[in-house]
Amino acid sequence: MATTTASDGRPSSLITVATCNLNQWALDFDGNLQRIYESCRIAKEKQASYRLGPELEICGYGCEDHFLECDTFDHCWESLARLLELGATDDLLCDFGMPVLHGGVRYNCRVLCRNRRLLLIRPKTALADGGNYREGRYFAAHAPPAARANAHVERHLLPPNFRAEFGQRDVPFGLYHLRCGDGTTIGCESCEELWTPRSSHVDMALRGVEIIGNGSGSHHELRKLSTRMELMVSATRKCGGVYLYSNQRGCDGGRCYYDGCAMIVVNGRIVAQAPQFDVRDVNVVVATIDLDDVRGYRASNPSFGVQAARLAAAEGGGGNGIACDDVHLVWDGANDATSAALPAPHGNKNWPKHTEGGVELKVVSPEEECCLGPACWLWDYLRRSGAAGFFLPLSGGADSSSVAAIVAVMCILVTKASREDPEGDVARECRRVCRKDEGNSLWVPSTPEEMANHVLHTTFMGTENSSGVTNSRALRLAEAIGTYHLSIKIDLMVKAVLQVFQMATGHMPRFASRGGTMNEDMALQNIQARLRMVTAYLMAQLLPWVRGRSGFLLVLGSANVDEGLRGYMTKYDCSSADLNPIGGISKGDLKRMLVFLSKKYPGFEVLAEIANAPPTAELRPIDVTMASAEAGHSQTDEEDMGMTYEELGHFGRLRKMSRCGPVGMFRKLLVTWSHLTPSEVAAKVKRFFYYYAVNRHKMTTITPAYHAEAYSPDDNRFDLRQFLYNTKWTRQFARIDDIVAQQPDSDNSKDKND
Repeated sequence: MATTTASDGRPSSLITVATCNLNQWALDFDGNLQRIYESCRIAKEKQASYRLGPELEICGYGCEDHFLECDTFDHCWESLARLLELGATDDLLCDFGMPVLHGGVRYNCRVLCRNRRLLLIRPKTALADGGNYREGRYFAAHAPPAARANAHVERHLLPPNFRAEFGQRDVPFGLYHLRCGDGTTIGCESCEELWTPRSSHVDMALRGVEIIGNGSGSHHELRKLSTRMELMVSATRKCGGVYLYSNQRGCDGGRCYYDGCAMIVVNGRIVAQAPQFDVRDVNVVVATIDLDDVRGYRASNPSFGVQAARLAAAEGGGGNGIACDDVHLVWDGANDATSAALPAPHGNKNWPKHTEGGVELKVVSPEEECCLGPACWLWDYLRRSGAAGFFLPLSGGADSSSVAAIVAVMCILVTKASREDPEGDVARECRRVCRKDEGNSLWVPSTPEEMANHVLHTTFMGTENSSGVTNSRALRLAEAIGTYHLSIKIDLMVKAVLQVFQMATGHMPRFASRGGTMNEDMALQNIQARLRMVTAYLMAQLLPWVRGRSGFLLVLGSANVDEGLRGYMTKYDCSSADLNPIGGISKGDLKRMLVFLSKKYPGFEVLAEIANAPPTAELRPIDVTMASAEAGHSQTDEEDMGMTYEELGHFGRLRKMSRCGPVGMFRKLLVTWSHLTPSEVAAKVKRFFYYYAVNRHKMTTITPAYHAEAYSPDDNRFDLRQFLYNTKWTRQFARIDDIVAQQPDSDNSKDKND
């Protein structure tokens, strides 16, 4: 774009920049290419001269061990060449994310291109290897060479087709930034580098870099967004500058949901923000920035000037910029005809609008996060799996009702987006999932309830041990959501299995309340739960056929994170499913979510009633001597577990987030739970670790669950620990006993009678 001049003859310091959320899918190279192209088209339409994309956007972030395959790298270069051919980079500086094999080493890189030419490949220097991340398994962190003046610029040899098609043989490779011909300086940062103690943006700012783009693959966790925002605001508040953040959004094939929220920050102020939760595949936000604001901000900070001068002196004035004299990025205010804009493949015009002078920052509450994140994750999984909907065993309790409510929120989001743009991608996917895509129909659901009737199938699977109260709650919730609902009894199945057992052994088990042993009691509870799982999969396969529709249903599980941690579930019971949207959410957060939804959406008042009911599995006989059918259940979850859900939350956070073993946890809780005696605290800690150890094996077969909590016990990705323990914890429990013996109960019980 042409450079304009200010009234005093200086080049204009205005520049329009764009960043985006992209809903990429691991190894979906054609789909990823289309979404990247669309983001470039929109950026041009909004007159941006610089566009930033998410981390590893070309192949998708979650390729995992596919990053070890040469095919993945080859397909990325094919996609990049295709983007250049399509004109995505014409008059637009594009910062793409892709893996690069350089010198026989795999790197996670940013690739900067403009006008069908590669300007720079910048490798990542700090890899994400904590929690759900395993980047060190796939990539090497690039080690910067010692700073020196006039250092040799390392170059990467491009694939042969780039020389043949674009006349380019190689490109600079390393920790450089771009010095454009109009005076603009642009640098790169990748995801984890923002979170490290010595972040790369500090050195770049001291070297005079004015615009820093961070392409990320940051997954959603409850209450995480505020921390992410604080880091970017703090970075630009200290150093000044323009900081662009781009993130993937959606389910790219795994347990994580990438929660978008691309943003632009200038001198400690957020000026643009994309949605955190959304069902659209592409969101682009732009801002027009005056770089003189950055220069003035830095010049007014004496300490910044001192440190920048020291760095320049240490490097001998060499710096690490790559000169691109023919690249001019300054905004051309006279050119508003968008002549460089690419044609829109689908004509989607529903993009967020930038508000001049700043934006109203949107950070949703944890209760809203609990429903919005899993709802968007379920939509991505549903539409990409080819399924016709979901099947959920609906018990009327808080957990299964939470799952049903999350699907209801999914239907609300999809219906709203479909009705806003009946010809857009969301509406097209909605028609396909609901099996309404025949011919040239532009059908969209008239209400969320209409969509729910197509995609959500629920069944109350009662036994003689179930109460009428929970059946009523399940029915009222199903009616409020609009789901296709059935209410059945499975006693015939239970009796048939027990009769087979009696024929084989000559014995008939009894509940403990009827004279049986605890082994008999547990077996009778488990057979009910496991038969519900068998019934669920039968329903999931056949209900579309019953309704005269094609396809299959995905079975949804409903065990919360606390139950997984304690192992309070039957292995291969109705918690075993294809997906579990609440497997990473605590019971407390789920109850708060239900209350929130009961107030937000008319007709959902039954959710508050469900949230306030005592949790019960209803697997033992009802005590008819009690005042009501509901109260008649002598079996409640917390009594069965021997601990409250609130206590489980404490145990989970200390075990995983604070990295405590039994002794360390006891020491911390001795202070936190000062209302208890040391022996009481010791008993609770021992009970937790005993049951954790006994039931850890269940995590090896746990249903894939949405990741939401930092203390998730998910064995498959997040919480890598053994599943065979010495359940006596002999050394650990003996040490706890020693501490209790040295600290009389009376010392910590002085407040018990206050």
